[in-house]
Amino acid sequence: MVDLDPEKLRDIPGWENAPIHICMGADCRGLTFCCKPGYSLTFGFKCSRDEALKDLELSPEEFIKIKEDFSRENDWDSDLVCFGSISYCCMRKGGCSRRDPALQMRYPDKTREEFMKIYYEKKKELAQKILEFVNNNGNKEKVEPYLDLF
Repeated sequence: MVDLDPEKLRDIPGWENAPIHICMGADCRGLTFCCKPGYSLTFGFKCSRDEALKDLELSPEEFIKIKEDFSRENDWDSDLVCFGSISYCCMRKGGCSRRDPALQMRYPDKTREEFMKIYYEKKKELAQKILEFVNNNGNKEKVEPYLDLF
């Protein structure tokens, strides 16, 4: 069992003990909230996504494929959001002017509270897919303790 730092966890709808963002020191499950590799970011100076990918021996191309396959499987492609997919959206609980309208369009019969719960449940599922890929491709010791958290 992994020892989680409570300062780096959040209880959000649909995901208890969710990791914060990688750039804020999250564990590897936080990759689910990371942007698409290869783009300049406003806060790029503190982005540690590429470092986390390298540590897990997960190439940017593999990371993109996992996120984009997940996006297609869950009807999360959207011209409204950054990088064309909700799978690249972040954790921001307070709202996002792009993500939230895209989710509203995907789940028109749901309240904001309901579609945000779906969003976080799916982000948890995406985190698990990322870690399972790493686990199945030779870096088991780095992700196995976190897989037990799903």
